[in-house]
Amino acid sequence: MPQLSFLTPLGDITVSEEAGAIIALDWGRGRDQDETPLLSVARSQLQDYFDGSRMVFDLPLAPEGTAFRKRVWATMCTIPAGETRSYGAVARKLGSAARAVGGACGANPIPILIPCHRIVGEQGGIGGYSGGEGPATKRILLALEAAAVSKGVASR
Repeated sequence: MPQLSFLTPLGDITVSEEAGAIIALDWGRGRDQDETPLLSVARSQLQDYFDGSRMVFDLPLAPEGTAFRKRVWATMCTIPAGETRSYGAVARKLGSAARAVGGACGANPIPILIPCHRIVGEQGGIGGYSGGEGPATKRILLALEAAAVSKGVASR
């Protein structure tokens, strides 16, 4: 499976590809490095995101998961950059429970590209985050997006 690692403001991340689609974004440096055209585009789009000049990704994604988790991840992708939704709001939209939405967030194999960081607690709490340094990383991503949107970078 081709993968490419690169440095971001949050440290090293590794993007993996299979069958012409991104299947994973992991924190840290991957063992194998194979720069494919798709992984090169993914790196470029992610670098633009961290630079605050891109808030929408145009990449084929193929996350592995249950049908329910895929529905949650698809819903996450509809939340514009600079905005959040509560676990409960997403659960109500899908006819589910907030805890199940939280489980899908924690199992998201392609964080940032599938923006699970945009899901927060019902009472305004930040909630958890499974990537990087946990909730601190989530706060950084939300602040980065808020700053970009306030500068007029399109959020859709």
